[in-house]
Order: sequence, then C-alpha cells, then structure tokens
Amino acid sequence: MLENQDLQNIKQLLATSKTIAVVGMTPHVYKPSYFVPKYLRDNGYDIYPVNPRYEQIDGLTCYPNLSAVPVRIDICEVFRRSEEVLAHALEALQVKPRAFWMQSGIINLEAAKLLAEAGIQVIMDRCMYTDHFNLIARHNR
Repeated sequence: MLENQDLQNIKQLLATSKTIAVVGMTPHVYKPSYFVPKYLRDNGYDIYPVNPRYEQIDGLTCYPNLSAVPVRIDICEVFRRSEEVLAHALEALQVKPRAFWMQSGIINLEAAKLLAEAGIQVIMDRCMYTDHFNLIARHNR
C-alpha cells in the first residue's frame, strides 16, 4: 500500500501533474494549508481550493467539495485531520484523481487501502512543498 512513497514515483507524479485540488486550504497565510498551495501555484500548478467555508482564497474560486471542481484532478492534496480523511477519500473514489496526497502528519490507513485498491496513488505523511523543492525545483535552478 505504501509502495508509492518511493521518491522516484513521487518525482514522476509531481513532474507530470498540473491540477491540484487542495482539501482544507485556508486563507490564513501562516498555515501550511495556505503557503504550501501558494508555493505550488507559484511553481506552475493549477490550484483548486476545496473548503466549504470560503467562496475565494487568494483570488481563486473555492469549491465546497471535490465533485464541484470543474476540471480533471491530478492530485488531491489533503490538509485535514487523519480521522477526517476517509470522507474525502470516498469522494476521491468518485472523481478519480491520479493521486491522493495526505500532508505531513496525516495518516489514514483505511483511506489509503481503499484508494490504492482503486488504482489511485497514495502518499501519506509527506509535505508536497518539501518533496517538490527537493525533487524538482532544486534541480531546475
């Protein structure tokens, strides 16, 4: 289930993805759920905030759920508590992103198992900012 934690798989995913739906994105600039997607946006990714509490974040339309995102999602990046991830994983099964990425500190084995069985790449307990910087950005300077 965690074979997709391999750095080569992660590098390939980041290099070939364009759209990222960010579940739990916030407008609070001091939180990782703001500055990680901002960094990704600044590095060429199309970011789609998913948070029913907001209409817009950083000038981007905010969507109430994954199903409302109007484009095909390459990566669903999740900034929610581990115990809240399963509901988002079940929704991801419907929209079928290429990958479901749980940020640092977020682990849900039940969600990971369901997603992996459906052929969706699962990354858990990793920071997309750190991985992008170390695997992609640093080598492109």
